[in-house]
Amino acid sequence: MAKQWRVGLVGVGRGSGYGRLLAEDSRCDVAAVCDQSPDALARFQEGLALPDDRCFLDYDEFVASGLDIVFVGTPIPAHADQTIAAMDAGCHVLSEVTMSNTLEDCRRIVEAVRRTGQVYMLAENCIFWHFVDQWKDLVEAGKLGTIVHAECEYLHPIPSLIYDPETGEKKWRINRPPLHYCSHSLGPILDMTEDRIVRACGMGTSRKIFDLPEPGAIDMQVALFETQKGMTIKLLRTSLLPRGKGIHRYCLHGTNGFVETSQDGVGTGLGRLYVHGESEGNQEIDVPMNDPTLPESARAGGHGTAEYALLKNFIGALESGGRVRIDESRGFDITVPGIIAHESALCGGEWMDVPSAD
Repeated sequence: MAKQWRVGLVGVGRGSGYGRLLAEDSRCDVAAVCDQSPDALARFQEGLALPDDRCFLDYDEFVASGLDIVFVGTPIPAHADQTIAAMDAGCHVLSEVTMSNTLEDCRRIVEAVRRTGQVYMLAENCIFWHFVDQWKDLVEAGKLGTIVHAECEYLHPIPSLIYDPETGEKKWRINRPPLHYCSHSLGPILDMTEDRIVRACGMGTSRKIFDLPEPGAIDMQVALFETQKGMTIKLLRTSLLPRGKGIHRYCLHGTNGFVETSQDGVGTGLGRLYVHGESEGNQEIDVPMNDPTLPESARAGGHGTAEYALLKNFIGALESGGRVRIDESRGFDITVPGIIAHESALCGGEWMDVPSAD
């Protein structure tokens, strides 16, 4: 009989989507949940019909409850300590993005993975949108030639999750600069091109929406990156500037053509493809978020079929002993450039080296 993995989820707000999928997976048993909010914990307990002895307010008691896997869905500043504690307790870790909010803590996670031998995966769901695999096939087949430039945007106005001007309450995201939340953008680009960033520069320090000193009050930031293969990448990020619905946008430019999403972002329209010698002009193409080969229940994670595919990769790697798609090195590669780019912005846009995990 195949092993059934005992899974614990900490941070039940973000963990709820994964919890729904895990509860339907016969390979997994949602054995424990943990949250510092008794009310949130009670809602999650009811939704999954969990007994009281599987619900924890104390994280140390939670990781000591005999788990095989911990899903970390807490605020980013808690990721390093909770990930390391889980691995030291003998658990594999699936962590929400980003890896951490400091270079030092990202390095600590990498060291802990290699010291403990536990499997770590960064849950960067955007990499598992179906069109990313399609575009990766285009790149690998050489259709676009050599990729020389890429662009990505994540414009997602969430001011109420940052600061409440009526009460003066500052939420945890008030300390997250826009560029720190870079993995949704850089993850797919670096996955499709099998590249890593070696240099970064960033700009953007204005605070017109919220006149507050914390970095999460920065209106918008832009970064330029240079990769190991010589590609350039432009990233645009905001959590504050109004635009209605938030969007993810991606574009790859190669020596033989380009491919891009709609100006309205992923999931809201057709994209465009041009391959030199195959057509006179741009072709309209679908940019599907969902893998049509997966069941309708695969959308329970909340971002199309991405979370389902992500869990399939993670659990499959644990069962086979293979590598996960976004291990500690790749998680480092798609987190640290944003940390360095924000540091560059504070230094007037100075170009800075981006270290590797190795």
